Amino acid sequence: MTQAQDVAMMARAIQLAWRGRYSTHPNPRVGCVIARGDRVLGEGWHERAGEAHAEVRALSQAGQDARGATAYVTLEPCSHFGRTPPCSRALIESGVARVVVASEDPNPSVSGRGLQQLRDAGVRVKEGLLREEAARLNPGFLKRMKTGRPWVRLKMAASLDGRTAMASGESKWITGPESRSDVQRLRAMSDAILTGVNTVLVDDPSLTVRRNELGDTGDATEPSRQPLRLIADRDARTPSTASILQGGDVHLFCSSEALSSPAAQDLAALGVTLNGVGWQDSGVNLGQLLDRLGELGVNELLVEAGPTLAGAFIVEGLLDELWLYQAPVFLGSEGRPTARLPFRDMCEKIEWLVTDRRQFGVDTRLVLAPKVLSPKSPAGS
Repeated sequence: MTQAQDVAMMARAIQLAWRGRYSTHPNPRVGCVIARGDRVLGEGWHERAGEAHAEVRALSQAGQDARGATAYVTLEPCSHFGRTPPCSRALIESGVARVVVASEDPNPSVSGRGLQQLRDAGVRVKEGLLREEAARLNPGFLKRMKTGRPWVRLKMAASLDGRTAMASGESKWITGPESRSDVQRLRAMSDAILTGVNTVLVDDPSLTVRRNELGDTGDATEPSRQPLRLIADRDARTPSTASILQGGDVHLFCSSEALSSPAAQDLAALGVTLNGVGWQDSGVNLGQLLDRLGELGVNELLVEAGPTLAGAFIVEGLLDELWLYQAPVFLGSEGRPTARLPFRDMCEKIEWLVTDRRQFGVDTRLVLAPKVLSPKSPAGS
């Protein structure tokens, strides 16, 4: 196998893995190609948790031809029995001569064990091919395994003058239908969506993935579940009639004192999971909240919230990405800001790097990453 052939096959495996972007939660997105030279013998991707992994799908296609071939996998093959048997064992039993992986799996139950099993069985192993490209498949899984917290994205829809709504709260619709479809796809990629109780009270959002608004999802596996809906609500003020309580699992993060209140117990009776976390004058302890989400297996968190909660994530340096949908309109100086940021001096500004820019209808979507992840306040850490 030449280096060019290796790169081409791993690029194909990464392409396959992206097909699971809406459906593999909480498992990582993984693709696999079985090849001999430039001839593809089998390929597959992980579609849903509990179903066959990418390696097993690819080996099933390749059959007996896999013997002596090379397997290209975007993430280290699992080496433990979970809901499915270990893929390292399946590769060994298939007789593949060589396995090329993009990156080691940081999951403590795998973390190098799968690769060592392959080596011990006499299979040649090559690591690190297209590592950075493969890492983009699973930023949340990789971060949670390393830090215990999910990858955090904040979504904003704003006017040219940085407003998310009129002073009255009216906000439908700032952006066009193309942007709203893209937001549905962003929701479908997320394990959970977080908002604050004020947004629930004012806007009554459902925060569900609406299939009729997803638009073209290409060759991706169809989403088969709704993301967890999360509400930061210190005093359990969420009404029992709120739209967010319909159609899926909901977690409410309130103060420890509010856990036993009649309002909280009424919500629990409706199936809402109650979580007691710390609160301060500025709001919920975001560090504790993120730690809890890591324990729940949330890889990718989407924040769709008002200016107070959005501002807290920004100020405390807890965002990994900001997705800004900007419409070519002005809402006026009395409109509501995207985030409440108590800055007074230029030295307090937070700089961002634009990692992606594209057009959706008349709107512009910017994906940005913090230039420096340095918390301004220790409150949420």
